[in-house]
Amino acid sequence: MKKTLFYIFLALFACLQDLNAQDSLLTALDSVYVTDVKLKNYSTGRRVLQLSDALTQKNRPLLTNTLNFNTPIYFKENGLGMVSSPSFRGTTASQTAVVWNGININSQFNGQLDFNTVNAAAYDEIAVRGGGGSVVYGTGAIGGSVHLNTQLNFKNQQSHHLFLQYGSFDTRDARYQFKMGTETYSLSLALAHNSSANDYAYPNDGKNLNGEFENTALNVGLGFKLNAKHSLRFFSELYDGERHFSLIRASETRTKYDDLNSKNLLEWEYEFSDFTSVTRVAYLDEHYRYFGNLSSANYSFGSAKTIIGKYDLTYRLSRRLHLNTVLTNTYTSGEGSSLGINNRNIFSAAVLMKHQLKNDFDYELGFRKEITGNYESPFLFSLGATKAFSEYFSLNLSASRNFRIPTYNDLYWSSAGNPDLLPENSLQGQLGAKITIANFNIDLTGYYNSVTEMIRWLPGSDGVWRPRNEDEVRIFGVEAIANWSQKINAHSLNIYGTYAYTISENAQTGNQLIYVPFHKATAGLDYDFKRFNASLQSVYVGEVFTRSDNNSRYNLDAYAVVNFNLGYSFGNKKAFELGGRVNNVFDAEYQSVENRWMPGRNFSMYLNLKL
Repeated sequence: MKKTLFYIFLALFACLQDLNAQDSLLTALDSVYVTDVKLKNYSTGRRVLQLSDALTQKNRPLLTNTLNFNTPIYFKENGLGMVSSPSFRGTTASQTAVVWNGININSQFNGQLDFNTVNAAAYDEIAVRGGGGSVVYGTGAIGGSVHLNTQLNFKNQQSHHLFLQYGSFDTRDARYQFKMGTETYSLSLALAHNSSANDYAYPNDGKNLNGEFENTALNVGLGFKLNAKHSLRFFSELYDGERHFSLIRASETRTKYDDLNSKNLLEWEYEFSDFTSVTRVAYLDEHYRYFGNLSSANYSFGSAKTIIGKYDLTYRLSRRLHLNTVLTNTYTSGEGSSLGINNRNIFSAAVLMKHQLKNDFDYELGFRKEITGNYESPFLFSLGATKAFSEYFSLNLSASRNFRIPTYNDLYWSSAGNPDLLPENSLQGQLGAKITIANFNIDLTGYYNSVTEMIRWLPGSDGVWRPRNEDEVRIFGVEAIANWSQKINAHSLNIYGTYAYTISENAQTGNQLIYVPFHKATAGLDYDFKRFNASLQSVYVGEVFTRSDNNSRYNLDAYAVVNFNLGYSFGNKKAFELGGRVNNVFDAEYQSVENRWMPGRNFSMYLNLKL
């Protein structure tokens, strides 16, 4: 399947070259549609960090690398390309929501998303939203949310973008994007393929064994404006991945994991009077197979099919005051080797309000309630406000109650699932400031988060591990995001960075949670001169505890990693670029999970074409 999609990718590029030769002068229209409109309209009092296309191309294609080097989110990886889970503002991996075109796509099985199964090249827009968002995005949006969006451009256009890269460990990266449109229809197609032998050396003279992986992602967006009031949009994504799991010791059994996931979303938008009505139907299919021994054809499996019906009605009382009602019904049918066959249906209703006052003061309110027979859902609320005191300084604040529902594994795992589990609850608030001085911008945010009814898998008196509502966690910290840019004649310089200081402690013991660093910082520098461009990216992670009693003997050391990129553009309008990269320039020896070493210094070369 993966090789077939890759050949389709090559054929598409060859065919679409002929279409491009017939292109005429393009007419620019200010008509860009992004599906997740709530991200823009209902993030008052919260900071949204959007990553540019140029930024994603400076990183490995998997989403972990892009976010690790450019956001405050901390990631722990079981080796390059292996299982990757985030800690956003000191929360667990299942407390970060991943939102695809406005739809929450966290796994029905474990409540989280493995960020090394997401190819960042398949999306037009990647954004990070800090703080709670369960009123809008549902379960898991406690630490924050990561948004993956497809843009539809309703303008006369036709464009091709091809990116090819080859590097150390026989790593191959191919990305292709095609866009076509008029004033009445828009097509966006993205195809990405990534593979690697991933056999890098360890600092102790060992080698990353059984670490090879391969994945292909296809993303399609199609939109039609039927008339001035009606429009239809369709989005679809297919991900096919095969990944072997790295061994700590050569004597261990070799394993692998196959996953095939698809997402489909149909939208109908209708505008009448002062109302905007949007009806959405989504179908998500999640399927995996785990081979516990490669010498055997036996495997365990899990499969979940989710149907989401969503009705969104916005009423514009005035130009500055909007009311929004969202009704959602989610039906999931799941089965697995250790889960049996189980279904659940969740209905939710949310009411949102946004008001812009004339004195540069904006505020919003939101409420949400879910109804299901599987657990008792809390009443959720959110509020946010922003006040601009001048063009140089503004303050923002927000407060919210958020939650995470028990997953299929938590509720139904054979002989261990607990059907009496309660959702995890979160009550949080944050205060931020934005300062702009000439070409310098900085966002500062302080936050506090109390998480109760934390679900933990713990051994019972019979020695069997079972989930139960156990811990309370107190989280507080500070985040900073800054950038500075300057352009003088043919020289262009951009410097940017992030910093996060995080306390995430068990309320009973006062101990910091494992794999939550107190300090994480990133920094980047981009320099352009005529046809040359160069960039540096770096990440620093402080030491982390790996034991719940905070025994420092087992801490993972702090580390810093620096990457360097150099490229040269040629051709008309700099349409072609050749370049090379050095990853981990100073050959740092580091690991983000105990006994799971990351690669030392490695190299790659790339070709970037925009037609």
